[in-house]
Amino acid sequence: MSAPLDPRIHAYRDDLAAVSLRGRVEARRFVVGTVRQVSAGIAALREAPAAEAEQTSQLLFGEVFTVYDEQSGWAWGQAAADRYVGYLEAAHLAGPLAPTHLVRDPLAFLRPQPRVQAAPLATLSMGARLAIAVIEGDHARVACGSFVAARHLSAVDAVEPDHAATAERLLDAPYLWGGRSALGIDCSGLVQIALQRAGHPAPRDSDMQESLGAPVPDGELGALHRGDLVFWRGHCAIVLDAERLIHANAGDMRVAITPLGETLARYERTLDLPVRAFRRMPRP
Repeated sequence: MSAPLDPRIHAYRDDLAAVSLRGRVEARRFVVGTVRQVSAGIAALREAPAAEAEQTSQLLFGEVFTVYDEQSGWAWGQAAADRYVGYLEAAHLAGPLAPTHLVRDPLAFLRPQPRVQAAPLATLSMGARLAIAVIEGDHARVACGSFVAARHLSAVDAVEPDHAATAERLLDAPYLWGGRSALGIDCSGLVQIALQRAGHPAPRDSDMQESLGAPVPDGELGALHRGDLVFWRGHCAIVLDAERLIHANAGDMRVAITPLGETLARYERTLDLPVRAFRRMPRP
């Protein structure tokens, strides 16, 4: 008998499932789903339809979410970027608009008027996607009518190939379980956002990310390259150079740069976490 599909990235419950899973899972009903888009700056993806339920991930403004069920103000569905499944507040979703730009800086504000004095409508984080109608001077007008400073934006298909440098721009962001933003981020969220900005689609959780890239050759483990990925059970980091790595961790409670060798030794000695894998992403 084949192993059950991972429910983190396959949309199925006992009562219904995505139509694409027909024949692979059992459910009373299969549905096509409705494509929506996140309209909040940051929207929590939860494991159950309740505000107190555990946050398993986040979706950013403009990211696509396919809704398979909606009840009592909660939408159950799947994120397009990493296929992660969960519950979002339905009020945080709107009709889809094709994005033209994305937020390249750690944070930006969405404002009702093109004035820095205007009170923000929402806080946008790196990777948020916007449909820009026109750029007028220092501000860009979003298709929904609000504005964002143009200097925070880059074209939606622009890439920043040095994913280690992208991670460094999120230095000191507070640690948050399930977080994917500069306001709060976890270890795999940091790796995912950094890789996405480099043009490398990445899954959500660290165990899934272990299959990215290629194994670091045994002969090079003593001299890891910038951008190499390090994986422990339930944790991951990005190598900055031969002596340092960067990771969001619950010890520092933030995105921190720590000594590479000391961190590897300490994790194995005090936490019983030997390294599971070193992975190397393709060079641009």
